[in-house]
Parts: sequence; structure tokens; C-alpha cells
Amino acid sequence: MPSIDVNGTPIEVNADGFLVNPDDWNESAAGILAAQAGISLTPRHWDVINFCRKDFTATGKSPGVRRITKVGGVPTKEMYALFPGGPGKLAAKLSGLEKPKGCL
Repeated sequence: MPSIDVNGTPIEVNADGFLVNPDDWNESAAGILAAQAGISLTPRHWDVINFCRKDFTATGKSPGVRRITKVGGVPTKEMYALFPGGPGKLAAKLSGLEKPKGCL
């Protein structure tokens, strides 16, 4: 199985680059995954990432764009600016979570 190197520790990812085990996630892993996607993380990215992780802890599911916008309070247009090319999928990936249900 593929992996990413996080400070000398390999962390397993699936074929799509999502962490296999959400408990392996840390801020360094998020930074590496963001760099691979061509994103420089800003405080607003961290707002979304932290919301996703908290929501996952509460619900056991990766939140999709609709939940992030409605419950997390991030406007849809901003989500697309922060996470271009698939904001729900990319936000989940950088949060160390599985791809949300319904994301292509």
C-alpha cells in the first residue's frame, strides 16, 4: 500500500491519497497532503480542517460540502476557493478522513 513520509514516519494512504487510518493524522500530515495538492494552508483552511475532524468525531462520517457550509459556516464559494477542484473531497483528504459519501 502507498504511504507518505511524515517526519520520518510512513503513513499509509489508499490509491486516491486518503489516509487509511484517520488516527494517523497530524498537522504535519495535513501540510504534506496540502503541498501535494498545491495548497498553502491558511488559518481559514485550518478552520475547515478542524471543523471536519470535530464533525467526524461527533458523527463518525466525513462531512460533505453541504454540511461544511451549513453547519461549519463556510460559504460555498469560499469552499471552492480554498479547496479547488472538489472541495468536499479535498477538505476530507487534508483532514485525514475518508472521502465523503456522494463525492465523485
